[in-house]
Amino acid sequence: MTRQLVSSGSPYEAITGFSRAVRIGPWISVAGTAPLQDGVTVHYGDVYGQTKQCLTTIVAAITEAGGSIDAIVRTRVMLTDINTWREAARAHGELFGKIRPACTFVGVSRFIDPEWLVEIEADAYVL
Repeated sequence: MTRQLVSSGSPYEAITGFSRAVRIGPWISVAGTAPLQDGVTVHYGDVYGQTKQCLTTIVAAITEAGGSIDAIVRTRVMLTDINTWREAARAHGELFGKIRPACTFVGVSRFIDPEWLVEIEADAYVL
């Protein structure tokens, strides 16, 4: 099967040797996606805004790999403060309210950049 790599331009991709997304056959997996825009952290201190940015990046990667938002079957939302889950859930629900992928929210101790409050992973299946 063909392996398709998708880059979002994150400065961490080259350093750590990863792709934003990888498609093999009908499966697209999106790596942990931070609230970056043009390589810069956005929405400092705002879990809702950072979650929306992560989701925007994820949908763009899945689209570039030939999928669509409707193809997303699973998301994983990681938060540095699990008490803020409702803010992240609001952004997630606005985008996925009708699609309703399998989803997990987990608390983590921190991310590479301490300004990041959330990272999200996703998987999609394209028919």
